[in-house]
Amino acid sequence: MAKAEASVEELVGMIERGELRLPEMQRRYVWRSTRVRDLLDSLYRGYPSGAILLWETDEAVPLQDFAVTQQNNPYQSTRLLLDGQQRLTSLSAVIRGEPVRLGERQRPIDLLFNLEHPDTMIPITEVNEDANDDEDLVEDETDASEDELLKRFNSMTFVVATKKLEQLPQWVKVSAVFKTDNDARS
Repeated sequence: MAKAEASVEELVGMIERGELRLPEMQRRYVWRSTRVRDLLDSLYRGYPSGAILLWETDEAVPLQDFAVTQQNNPYQSTRLLLDGQQRLTSLSAVIRGEPVRLGERQRPIDLLFNLEHPDTMIPITEVNEDANDDEDLVEDETDASEDELLKRFNSMTFVVATKKLEQLPQWVKVSAVFKTDNDARS
């Protein structure tokens, strides 16, 4: 088995051009925006983000569509993505500024980058999205005030976009940054 390195830009380009396909056996795209936020934060900080496993074959393999748009595969052989679909689909959607397809509907992955983020990472406590709602409730616990929430957000590097945060000058939409960067290269 050959080992090769490729940049995120190269991998996203392979998806867009149809050079990288999904075998039918892969599960559908399931990541929530918070997982994408965490992936971008890890990449931004230079943390390892897992390996990508590809299989190049000339055999006819049943395929499925990515949750992002692709051109037709221009090549005789096919590169199949065996591991890394959630990460690469997420990166492709954010970098290309397009929504992911979830069945018949489309969902944007809108993330914001904090231009004034602190240099040190502050641990974030997440709510288990798959848990029973009643398990996470604590009686007599008051909601955080708007000032407390804003203070928490300002300590983060990436957040899932909200209309209120988008209005603040230190928050920049991530896909807009990539589009501007790609436009400058054209």
